Amino acid sequence: MNAMPQTIYQDIGGKDAVEAVVTDFYDQVLSDEQLTPYFDGMDMDELRAHQIQFISAVAGGPVNYTGDDMRKAHAYLDIDEEDFRVVGEYLKSALQMNGVDDENVEAIMVEVMAFKDPILNR
Repeated sequence: MNAMPQTIYQDIGGKDAVEAVVTDFYDQVLSDEQLTPYFDGMDMDELRAHQIQFISAVAGGPVNYTGDDMRKAHAYLDIDEEDFRVVGEYLKSALQMNGVDDENVEAIMVEVMAFKDPILNR
């Protein structure tokens, strides 16, 4: 009997790994003066929790992303293409900093990029 193939979530180390990635991700994002205005007045604990759920979900973890619909959650921010690209680079960097291999980084980034149009409110 063959075992089920591991999900990326399991492969990278599960909840602890995702939490570490999200911490490193926000450390980078919040040190970028171009991006900090997006986070003025935001509840960062809540944002971190949503980001952990989101990354877990796109990596195939046992988590359903329960945050607001992506379009609704980001509509009022008026995010532009360049800021989206920079945030994506920080996520990729955070994954790499935490030892996620290239194949899994690419697979996660493909899933994240699928949300580009709703996040940019298109």
